[in-house]
Amino acid sequence: MEFGLVGLGRMGGNMARRLARKGIRIAIHNRSHDVSEAIAAETGHLACTSLQDMVAALQAPRIVWLMLPAGEATETALDTLTPLLSPGDLVVDGANAYYKDDQRRASGLATLKIEFADAGVSGGVWGLENGYCIMFGGSDAAAARLKPYMQAFAPTPDSGWLHTGPVGSGHFVKMVHNGIEYGMMQAFAEGFALMKNKPGFDLDVAEIAELWRHGSVVRSWLLDLSADFLAQDQDLQSIEPFVADSGEGRWTVLESVEQGIPAPVMSLALMMRFASQGKNDYAAKMLAKMRQGFGGHAVKEG
Repeated sequence: MEFGLVGLGRMGGNMARRLARKGIRIAIHNRSHDVSEAIAAETGHLACTSLQDMVAALQAPRIVWLMLPAGEATETALDTLTPLLSPGDLVVDGANAYYKDDQRRASGLATLKIEFADAGVSGGVWGLENGYCIMFGGSDAAAARLKPYMQAFAPTPDSGWLHTGPVGSGHFVKMVHNGIEYGMMQAFAEGFALMKNKPGFDLDVAEIAELWRHGSVVRSWLLDLSADFLAQDQDLQSIEPFVADSGEGRWTVLESVEQGIPAPVMSLALMMRFASQGKNDYAAKMLAKMRQGFGGHAVKEG
């Protein structure tokens, strides 16, 4: 056994399950050990109580794949893990991370002769059944070592995974992927809002979503998902109009500024998520008061 997976949340846990379905046994570790034990009982994987136990259980040269939140959680795990590893080992960050952090981490690990690869993983909760789309950066040697695992994670051995280039390139491609996703989601949301609120037509947006799935130029997995939930509830009265944003959308917009490449759709989609979180509320209050000031218009009191 050479492969260890750290972080068994919604993505990491299902990735462990998918490897088990492909006949690959690995070591697993999660901050809450009961999660590790439950998945181990289900899959036959080896549950490890600590990173130290995991490293000791793996045959060198090891592959340790991290599926942890970007930032402090990943940094802390790497700080603990690095002194335990040996030259020739390979660390993979498979969660969402900023590509510049990948380059920094790879440089530091290289001084210890430890390899680093970055893997952008798409597929969400459906990846267990359908396979994951994985774009990863690293050396050719690292790519060769990871190939059998990529083939197991992906929809088929020959599709759904790509060695995109040097360290950082995998998360860079995934970052842009998520920026595009923001724009597509925003466009669907705006279009369906226009139809739902059109007076006089009484449009059935669930039927329209289902219609567009067949032969339409806008058919997509996002449309499939939308058709599914609209068929159950097209009024969405119980849903709060709050949309979280991940680091990926922000990093994509920052990259467009750094390169001087216009990305208005992705930028505006990110701004709309900020607005949904209440971050536009003060600005809206300012607008209302200015309008009252110059025009005497009424202000709606909260």
